[in-house]
Amino acid sequence: MTLAGKIESTIAIPGGVSVEFDGGIMKVKGPRGELSRNFAHPGIDIAVNEAEVTVSCEYPRVKDKAMVGTYVAHVRNMIKGVTTGFTYHLKVVYNHFPMKIAVKGDRVEVNNYMGGKAPRYANIVKGCTVKINGTDITVEGNDIEACGQTSANLERATSRLGFDKRTFQDGIYIVQKSHKVKE
Repeated sequence: MTLAGKIESTIAIPGGVSVEFDGGIMKVKGPRGELSRNFAHPGIDIAVNEAEVTVSCEYPRVKDKAMVGTYVAHVRNMIKGVTTGFTYHLKVVYNHFPMKIAVKGDRVEVNNYMGGKAPRYANIVKGCTVKINGTDITVEGNDIEACGQTSANLERATSRLGFDKRTFQDGIYIVQKSHKVKE
């Protein structure tokens, strides 16, 4: 990994996936679609060939080493996103007042949260799909950041400040992430 002041990491490109890098923009195409991301950093070099992506840095400082690791993680997530995708499972929890959840356009509407009359809304980030089945919510998509942000928006829509979470457990909570499942 480290050779005479140089740090380098490689990521294998699986079959059925194509990776292009031009002008700081990386495009990854696979069976589930296409993702693109800006990887412009002055000290980091990215090279793409048929079988692998190489991220390297000459004479790295601590922050440069961290950036190489960040870029490697982003590329791995992009490849996994266009091959298998990402899924977040959320659970609707209520004790006394049954919540009504519905997808309306590009946001999720939460009614009757803790008996409240005003609906609460959570935005759905572009590229994600939200499916509701009773008290189970599934967020799916190719981009891990979009799926994570949509899930966080759902959790945040049902948060209440000033209440003890151990007593007032009503809300929407992330219970499983597809990329965190131990195989």
